[in-house]
Amino acid sequence: MFITIAVILFILWILGFAVFHVAGGLIHILIVLAIIAAIVHFVRGRPVV
Repeated sequence: MFITIAVILFILWILGFAVFHVAGGLIHILIVLAIIAAIVHFVRGRPVV
Protein backbone atom coordinates (compact mmCIF):
# COMPACT_ATOMS: atom_id res chain seq x y z
CA MET A 1 0.00 0.00 0.00
CA PHE A 2 2.72 2.47 0.92
CA ILE A 3 4.72 1.69 -2.20
CA THR A 4 1.65 2.47 -4.31
CA ILE A 5 1.27 5.81 -2.54
CA ALA A 6 4.97 6.50 -3.06
CA VAL A 7 4.72 5.78 -6.80
CA ILE A 8 1.64 7.99 -7.19
CA LEU A 9 3.28 10.85 -5.29
CA PHE A 10 6.45 10.48 -7.36
CA ILE A 11 4.47 10.67 -10.60
CA LEU A 12 2.61 13.74 -9.35
CA TRP A 13 5.93 15.31 -8.40
CA ILE A 14 7.36 14.70 -11.88
CA LEU A 15 4.24 16.15 -13.50
CA GLY A 16 4.18 19.17 -11.21
CA PHE A 17 7.89 19.84 -11.51
CA ALA A 18 8.43 19.21 -15.22
CA VAL A 19 5.10 19.61 -16.99
CA PHE A 20 2.95 22.06 -15.08
CA HIS A 21 5.78 24.23 -13.66
CA VAL A 22 4.22 24.64 -10.23
CA ALA A 23 5.66 27.74 -8.63
CA GLY A 24 7.64 27.60 -5.43
CA GLY A 25 9.07 24.74 -3.47
CA LEU A 26 5.73 23.29 -2.44
CA ILE A 27 5.88 20.68 -5.19
CA HIS A 28 8.92 19.17 -3.50
CA ILE A 29 6.74 18.17 -0.56
CA LEU A 30 5.36 15.44 -2.83
CA ILE A 31 8.79 13.87 -3.35
CA VAL A 32 9.48 14.03 0.39
CA LEU A 33 6.15 12.31 1.11
CA ALA A 34 6.91 9.70 -1.56
CA ILE A 35 10.27 8.92 0.01
CA ILE A 36 8.71 8.67 3.48
CA ALA A 37 5.99 6.33 2.17
CA ALA A 38 8.62 4.10 0.52
CA ILE A 39 10.71 3.99 3.69
CA VAL A 40 7.67 3.10 5.80
CA HIS A 41 6.80 0.35 3.33
CA PHE A 42 10.23 -1.26 3.54
CA VAL A 43 10.55 -0.85 7.31
CA ARG A 44 7.17 -2.41 8.06
CA GLY A 45 7.77 -5.26 5.65
CA ARG A 46 5.04 -7.56 4.42
CA PRO A 47 1.81 -7.40 6.41
CA VAL A 48 0.77 -10.61 8.13
CA VAL A 49 -2.69 -11.64 6.96
